[in-house]
Amino acid sequence: MISGEKSKIVAVHLLNDFSGSPLIFMQALKGLQTAGHEIIVHTSKSREGFLGRLNAPFVYFPYHFFSNVLLRLFAFTASQLFLFFQLLRYRKEDVVIYVNTLLPFGAALAGACMGKKVVYHVHESYIKPALLKNFLRFIAAKTAETVLYVSHYLMNEERIKGVKGQVIYNALPDEFTAQAGKFNYHAVAGNSFNVLMICSLKNYKGVPEYLQLAKRHPGIHFELVLNASSKNIEDYFRKLEVPDNLHLFPVQKDLDPFYRRAGLVMNLTNPELCIETFGMTILEAMCYGIPVIAPPLGGPAELVESERNGFSIDVRDAATLDFRLEYLASNPEFLKKLSAGARETAQKFKSENFRNAVVQCVQGDKNL
Repeated sequence: MISGEKSKIVAVHLLNDFSGSPLIFMQALKGLQTAGHEIIVHTSKSREGFLGRLNAPFVYFPYHFFSNVLLRLFAFTASQLFLFFQLLRYRKEDVVIYVNTLLPFGAALAGACMGKKVVYHVHESYIKPALLKNFLRFIAAKTAETVLYVSHYLMNEERIKGVKGQVIYNALPDEFTAQAGKFNYHAVAGNSFNVLMICSLKNYKGVPEYLQLAKRHPGIHFELVLNASSKNIEDYFRKLEVPDNLHLFPVQKDLDPFYRRAGLVMNLTNPELCIETFGMTILEAMCYGIPVIAPPLGGPAELVESERNGFSIDVRDAATLDFRLEYLASNPEFLKKLSAGARETAQKFKSENFRNAVVQCVQGDKNL
């Protein structure tokens, strides 16, 4: 088996966008480049995303996301068949196949057929239907040499049996932390208090609950940034009553202005529908010194400590959510205390530690 020492890294990701998994993958690949590895990226040419910030050659395979489940499954299967044959070009080269998320199984199969080292970076536990998830886990178990997990929760719940595993907490780009570090958080109470949530346009992310929360607190400003187009947002909210104190925004390339306006950042993922495996917006908020409210389960529970950097609250507990929101909106001194705790927590997730751990695992220098 090839050790991976200075091998070319064939990096594979399905759908490049401005969500958490391509952000983390981009940082991992930059770390490998700094360590002297040549990188080549295989992804679908579907939209702009974080991977576009890499200074590396790209090879594209066809994939389009359809809202119709059957069309989406057909497009996904076809893309992986195409990807499988596309990667066979590396059969005579010293490469490591680095697969981001469980989805690009065609790359893992190609790697195994060529006798190459396959490394998975797993971010998610929410894959539907269950039959697809079980299939993807089966492929990973048969092809991967190492699996990287973004939290202890994820490794405990989704560990691929028989495959070496390593928890590597996510980190933020140095450019982001430098920018956030210059911000001086100042809590504003009363009618100027601003709440921010950034998420995908999915019910399980707590979008309906956030809408209702805004309705129950007309004296507080709410902003919702969604990883979706303006048209998709318009279609989703067309038949819903959006209160005047809730402002909707499509996907953003630069979130700095939003964080600078926020007194509080929320993650309201519904644990009954989905359990977060990490929560990048939680870490981003903490880098700015912004207190957070997040679920008490999964990856967020490894970040949030109630009354130190925010509060762990189940979105289904509307009474507690309302109480804490009103309390925070009227207590700027307590917000300052939480802000200090948030910055201290963010310091534990250094990008240098993240990059070094990824390099060690991909190169095979670490005995897991």
